[in-house]
Amino acid sequence: MHRAEPPTARGLRGRVPGGWLLLACIALVALVLRSPLVAIGPVLGQLQQDLGISAAGAGLLTTIPVLCFAVASPLASLVIRRFGVELSITLTLLGVLAGMCVRSAGGTSATMLGTVVVGVAITLGNIAVPLLIRRDFRPHRQAAATGIYTAALNIGSTLAALLTAPVAELAGWRVALASSSVAVVAGFVVWLLTVGVRRSLLPDPAPVPARTGGAPAGGRWVAAGLAAGFAGQAFAFYGMTAWLPTLLVDVVRMSLVEAGAASSFFHVFAIAGALGVPLAARGLSTVTVAASVGVMWLFLPVGMLLAPAQWWVWTAVGGVAQGAGITVIFIAIMRLAHDGPSAGRISAAVQAVGYGSGALAPTVLGFVHERTASWSASLLVVLAATLVYLLCTTVAVRFVAARQE
Repeated sequence: MHRAEPPTARGLRGRVPGGWLLLACIALVALVLRSPLVAIGPVLGQLQQDLGISAAGAGLLTTIPVLCFAVASPLASLVIRRFGVELSITLTLLGVLAGMCVRSAGGTSATMLGTVVVGVAITLGNIAVPLLIRRDFRPHRQAAATGIYTAALNIGSTLAALLTAPVAELAGWRVALASSSVAVVAGFVVWLLTVGVRRSLLPDPAPVPARTGGAPAGGRWVAAGLAAGFAGQAFAFYGMTAWLPTLLVDVVRMSLVEAGAASSFFHVFAIAGALGVPLAARGLSTVTVAASVGVMWLFLPVGMLLAPAQWWVWTAVGGVAQGAGITVIFIAIMRLAHDGPSAGRISAAVQAVGYGSGALAPTVLGFVHERTASWSASLLVVLAATLVYLLCTTVAVRFVAARQE
């Protein structure tokens, strides 16, 4: 069935010189939607020592943004409906820039406040960018655009993980955390040039009413399945991101430097996973792709439990799975919704549940490890999360695919 496009979508297409420019702009925006968060990890020790904060306070700096993703998602959906997608992405970029400046400029309170501002701003972008893709790319190109978007998220994470520590050694942690602002400014300039100053800085003159185009019949159950799947995805991702280096030190007997480099496999291979989903979907059904991604997710906890010496295989396969997993869910949300407003509401609900689960993961896995004095129990918890992703996402995607037949 042909899906009618809102006037704003047709209007934007008329001004943008080809979809490739908009796609490049989306990728550049995506680069700054994760890098400010990942950059904290490599300088956390220096930051803690300089500011004189406790380990728990330092840990909050990595947890706060993910909590913002969960708590602020409904608010972000309201902002997008009120002001439009273009202005929302502008607010994302300006908010990230402001938050990074505040975070790097003052003491403990300023660092915490800046982190909150960064988290809320990125939450807005998390919902606005997929809505832009759904609105301004034709259905047969949405999967590829989503894959490039999620690949850019992982590229930004990888660059931040690799470059922050060297910059901190040369110029200190404040400069290192603020250095990503160069990419934010570049993204903002390209965004203005792509969509136009007026559209990017002014509210949508005719925003779509909040209740227009509700979820399809039975769509709430499918959305609940996607939310559960995303919860499993986020729990496994944030849990392994937090503890994989320590696990490699304890189990494989790596040095801290080696473990940090080895854990980058988990992020680098996510780029291949994000780009691979649209390619795989050309020859396989979306249900097969979703199930295959879920099975690949299982390789990481099972492999580290049974054969940790082959960590490079399990982290690579798990990395592909985590990059592909979020891509599958975003594509399913786009196809489930009838229109942009319903896509925004579904995306906000799914992300609120998913990121709420992800925010708990480092603490839960750390607690289980501490109580059992073994990584096996923590890996079993990760295995349970990946099984949730496999079952819930596959079933939800099956229903989405059935609706389109």
